Amino acid sequence: MALGPVAGRWVLAGKDGRLTAYARTGSGLLRWTEEFPGGPGWSGPDLFPADGLSDVSVGQGPDGYAHFAARRRHRAEGPDGAETLTYHHAVQYQTGRPISPWESLGTLYHNVEMSLRGGPPAVAVDAHGAPHVFVRNNGRGIHVKRQDAKGDWGRWQDLRGSMTFEAGCASSGADGRVRFAAPGEKGLTFWAQRGPGGPMEKGENVPYLACDGSVGTLETAPGRVTHFWHAADGSGVFAYREGAGVMALGGGPAYGAVAAVRAWVEGYDCTVLAHRAVGGRTALAAYPTENEAAGLWWTEIGEEGLDSPALAVDAHGLVVIASISARGELLVSRQKDASGLSLGRWQRF
Repeated sequence: MALGPVAGRWVLAGKDGRLTAYARTGSGLLRWTEEFPGGPGWSGPDLFPADGLSDVSVGQGPDGYAHFAARRRHRAEGPDGAETLTYHHAVQYQTGRPISPWESLGTLYHNVEMSLRGGPPAVAVDAHGAPHVFVRNNGRGIHVKRQDAKGDWGRWQDLRGSMTFEAGCASSGADGRVRFAAPGEKGLTFWAQRGPGGPMEKGENVPYLACDGSVGTLETAPGRVTHFWHAADGSGVFAYREGAGVMALGGGPAYGAVAAVRAWVEGYDCTVLAHRAVGGRTALAAYPTENEAAGLWWTEIGEEGLDSPALAVDAHGLVVIASISARGELLVSRQKDASGLSLGRWQRF
């Protein structure tokens, strides 16, 4: 039974056009896979044991590989056994194929007590297929660890920052540039690569308070992204885009991350948003991409779910929305056709 989705964009499209959904359970990672591109059937769930690993997140690069990061708390045997916190990485190379063994990324610091304060990981993959793992550190800034072209992992690098919350959002665009957004006590902080494969550089601070774990990111034009989050005061969803500033998108109090995807709706390039409303159902809205002034209306759909829903576009270009039910099942609904955002019946897997 699934305990909820993994962190990040947890429904991914593979190179063969099939979608894959990932969730966490007490003994490892659960996976459902579309039987054919565009569905409607799904196989699974398949269980991949991950003993002692928690806070699993997923990210995907231009090559289609799915990369996973997790953390593990371990206490040595005996009454005086020391506790350690380590980070781990695994990868799935093709749709439906096994997941590689988990490799250790070590601890954040040589100092054990400092390492124990490391937050849950977030992962993104750059233009060269190199995963980047981001973690809130002991000083409440951000650390990153990245893999090089030979597959070797470098040292943990301190990206600075201060008073950040634990759950930030890692992402990469069509050009493979990695970005990271972290909410915090003073607002949102952004980091990004200036060019594909380059170092992570700290960008602007946006003085708006966002709920921890609520930030989602979508590439809304070539090389340009829009960030979405839930306001900490419960006043709804907000968005930020460089050059456009902060925009209010309506809604009310909510839980978890804001999911976002671009799709064709009635002949228009639209941004579709979804999140878990306070009552547990999925709230859905859409508007013409980068035209927030057109307005949007939130509608609650489906049944009560666990944590954040996911949005994806299938092999036929149709919007797919997924959530994990209160009983731990995968729930999937699919756009009927591109003439509107009318959804078909929910399927249970």
